[in-house]
Amino acid sequence: QLQASGGGSVQAGGSLRLSCAASGRTVSGLVMGWFRQAPGKEREFVGAIGWKGGYFYLGDFVKGRFTISNDNIENTMYLQMNSLKPEDTAVYYCAADMTYGSQWLYGNVNYWGQGTQVTVSS
Repeated sequence: QLQASGGGSVQAGGSLRLSCAASGRTVSGLVMGWFRQAPGKEREFVGAIGWKGGYFYLGDFVKGRFTISNDNIENTMYLQMNSLKPEDTAVYYCAADMTYGSQWLYGNVNYWGQGTQVTVSS
């Protein structure tokens, strides 16, 4: 089970850190990542990392601003979001799967957390 938290409202240029806590099993061995969905838009793949921390993917639209990391001791993944823009406003979802492959590009991963709302005002 994945539990996302940390969303909120922030002004443009601000920062937020989202957390995704895994329960029921260790994140060791998992690929974990984030998606987002803005109102009226399709779900967008933000990025994914392996349990040892290496990136499989990070969207160009967030490179240099967002960082994904995990804490295997705390069994938690994080999305550090800096220099936020109004276009980053969305519901953010954490996700996990045993492998990294096309399922991530199409959003067909096995495990999902509930969404957390991020609102960035100009």
